Amino acid sequence: MNSNTVQLDNPATDVSAQRVLVLDFGSQFSQLIARRVRELNVYCEIVRHDIAPENILKHNPSGLILSGGPASVYEDGAPLADRGIFDLDIPILGICYGMQLVCDVLGGKVESDSSGEYGRAQCHHNGSDPLFNDFPKSTQVWMSHGDQVQKVSDDFVSLASTDTSPFAAVRHRTREVYGLQFHPEVTHTPEGKILLRNFLYDICGCEGTWELSGFAEQAIASIREQVGEHRVICGLSGGVDSSVVAALLYKAIGDRLSCILVNNGLLRNSEQQTVVEEFSTHFKTDLHVVDAEAKFLETLAGVTEPQEKRRRIGHAFIECFKAEAEKIHGAHFLAQGTLYPDVIESGAAIDGPAATIKLHHNVGGLPEELGFELIEPLRDLFKDEVRRLGLELGLPENLVWRHPFPGPGLAVRCLGEVTKQRLEVLRAADQIVLEEIHRADLYRKTSQVFAVLLPVQTVGVMGDARTYDDVIAIRCVETDDFMTADWSHLPHEVLATMSTRIINEVKGVNRVCYDISSKPPATIEWE
Repeated sequence: MNSNTVQLDNPATDVSAQRVLVLDFGSQFSQLIARRVRELNVYCEIVRHDIAPENILKHNPSGLILSGGPASVYEDGAPLADRGIFDLDIPILGICYGMQLVCDVLGGKVESDSSGEYGRAQCHHNGSDPLFNDFPKSTQVWMSHGDQVQKVSDDFVSLASTDTSPFAAVRHRTREVYGLQFHPEVTHTPEGKILLRNFLYDICGCEGTWELSGFAEQAIASIREQVGEHRVICGLSGGVDSSVVAALLYKAIGDRLSCILVNNGLLRNSEQQTVVEEFSTHFKTDLHVVDAEAKFLETLAGVTEPQEKRRRIGHAFIECFKAEAEKIHGAHFLAQGTLYPDVIESGAAIDGPAATIKLHHNVGGLPEELGFELIEPLRDLFKDEVRRLGLELGLPENLVWRHPFPGPGLAVRCLGEVTKQRLEVLRAADQIVLEEIHRADLYRKTSQVFAVLLPVQTVGVMGDARTYDDVIAIRCVETDDFMTADWSHLPHEVLATMSTRIINEVKGVNRVCYDISSKPPATIEWE
């Protein structure tokens, strides 16, 4: 399966009879566009930016969306679409780079903007087009571009503007070709879904018949067909992703599933015990636990660079996993809980020009010599969709709604060198953060909460004595899809309690900070 193609349903079924294609020009949000379309109950696939017009027609799409991207349309080697797509009589919506490409191809002029436009902007539209039906006359939108359409041909009209962009939205006079300079798909454009819905329903004529509900049955059937009579090994972490994968596999092949939990010494307090207990309760299958703390700490000794940490953790994980897997007779397949945010951030989308944000130990990290065929049934899903799937499979809510935990574990929250002593400090602080979030009944109201140990010390005073100790940062975000996120506005009394407890109870910490960065421009994890 093309890793850049959303396949949540059988294209032959009635539910996906209407579909929209997203042409991927390398945007970090290409899959987010597809997700927003699916939320509006329209089947969606992501395809290459240079897909041939005749191949587009084979999909029989109701509309095309041209994604954003990091390139400039006027640069040599910039990703371009086949000009023939504009002659297919299929509605087109270009977003950011996609809009610039539309305007450039059809006679406009795109130039570098000396200051660029990044972040929130106020958009004003003239209400003259169905695309803006029910859209506020003036509202906040999210901009993220260094280039700008400076001029459009006479074939285009401007539909909206911002203080710095006279062409925040445009439409071709005779074709159903639209462009938006801002990103309607991100949560930072609060009313963006209205525009997407208008494009899908009022312009493309979609009726909203697609549903996620059939995914489990189709995934189970696909697993059975792929696996045959072989045994499957699943890398288990205890998080919702690997648990849902295990649930799908268990329903598909029963006791021919073997799971491996690698305790890399980078887990939270009591993590291994919790995983084993939860797994034993919900699955009656083969579970292998590997204690590899010493190996991972030795591997990470002296390493401070984030990508190198991830690389070393990935290699050590493979070695441990492979050694344990060799003990399992008849295993031919390896299943992982890889999600699309992992894929898109790692730049692992096979057919797309997306930039690499960070390495993920479970994306492209298993070398061919491991000898397994890979199964990644959740590869094209977002976290909220996985949770819905987990509930449908009968997993308990406390497991389904557990906050994400990174594959490299606390190593990417222990900035600087990773040592046993520093991990103990981080674990103690992190446990306090989680305890107070639960005590304030905020766990389900937040998406991800954790502590970060910084590689700096600061001066403090404790018991009239000078201290020079570590700093803990608290990160708490709210998000639907983990591709964009806002920092949580936690009550001051909750933050105060966290800070007081950490400083009083965690030896070696004398300062606590709170991270108020959104994603983008920051990522959720610090490394």
